[in-house]
Amino acid sequence: MKRANRIRRWLGWAVVALPLTAVASTATSVTRGDFGTMPDGRKVGEVTLDNGHGLVAQVITLGAAVRSLSAPDRDGKPANIVLGSIDLAEYLARPQCFGATVGRYANRIAKGRFTLDGHTYQLPLTDGVNSLHSGPIGFDKVLWTVVDTAHDANGASVTLRYVSPDGDMGFPGKLTATAVYTLGADNRLTIDYTATTDKPTIVNITNHIYWNLAGEASGNVLNQRLTIPADTYLPVDAGAIPTGNFADVTGTAFDFRQGKPIGQDIHRNGEPQLLIAHGYDHNWVISRHPDNKMRLMARAEDPASGRVLTLHSNQPGLQFYSANHLNGTSIGTSGTRYQHNAGFALEPELFPDTPNQPAFGSARLMPGQTYRNHIVYAFSTTDAVAPSP
Repeated sequence: MKRANRIRRWLGWAVVALPLTAVASTATSVTRGDFGTMPDGRKVGEVTLDNGHGLVAQVITLGAAVRSLSAPDRDGKPANIVLGSIDLAEYLARPQCFGATVGRYANRIAKGRFTLDGHTYQLPLTDGVNSLHSGPIGFDKVLWTVVDTAHDANGASVTLRYVSPDGDMGFPGKLTATAVYTLGADNRLTIDYTATTDKPTIVNITNHIYWNLAGEASGNVLNQRLTIPADTYLPVDAGAIPTGNFADVTGTAFDFRQGKPIGQDIHRNGEPQLLIAHGYDHNWVISRHPDNKMRLMARAEDPASGRVLTLHSNQPGLQFYSANHLNGTSIGTSGTRYQHNAGFALEPELFPDTPNQPAFGSARLMPGQTYRNHIVYAFSTTDAVAPSP
């Protein structure tokens, strides 16, 4: 009951968010082009979606990634609010999962190993002794195929597909994955991930957009305000693998229920979990009972620009990452070098290491079933100031 009251209070002040400032053009559009050529000669495509109301997104086929998303501030001034690389060479030289689709299994699997129906599968180790985002050639590093584009009065969309063969990065089964990006006239970016398999396997697909609501070249995000309506989170061991405990956020740096600046507690003394990750890189428990119900996952606001992002998904967990390892080597879309905390990622997903932790549920996908991750980012602006906790 207390949690329900907190969410009602939060929604009560959140509804003051205003629609994005209208622009002269109201026609949606889809434009296709080339983003570059891979070393093996394959072309990387780009698709630009325009919702006709001030939102413009660019999706590239490398990693089915959102490379840019322009949104107006409270005064109608547009800015790109997601991190991306300046060109294809930079994506290949310094991959950072900027805006990318990650899978087959997003996040970490302990020792890169899991057992399914009595058989143990070994994945490549890409994060010390563990697997992160499924290996060196996960979904973020492959070329997806554009199978459809469309636009009408309700918005503009692109559908991409990737077929991962049986044994790819150690996973069983041929997996057919589809990503549908829709930029709606209602100022929402919707991502629909689906997947089917011909053998029992595990699946956990999400998007790794790094947000900076002040603009991708504006510096760090520590003053941007984040709300996560979760009473518990998953503590991790020294290798960033969940310990299996569901920890109460009360009184800790992980309590975002009332909303606070990202940087308020990021260096709080006495929080060993923050030392492990050099900041936030943890999973918040939105629900212990996965189903197809859409849930509020997070709300983020930039006080300076007035931009507001609200996130909903049908997933049980939310990985919040504060870009702790950006160090000025990655060159962004505007030529800016991204420094520490230059963005933040909010990844709706199954809990990390679910295949090895029965208490977390199941990541199993069977032939005849369809995996789904439905993600909705809603954009608005506001002049309101969030209440104190």
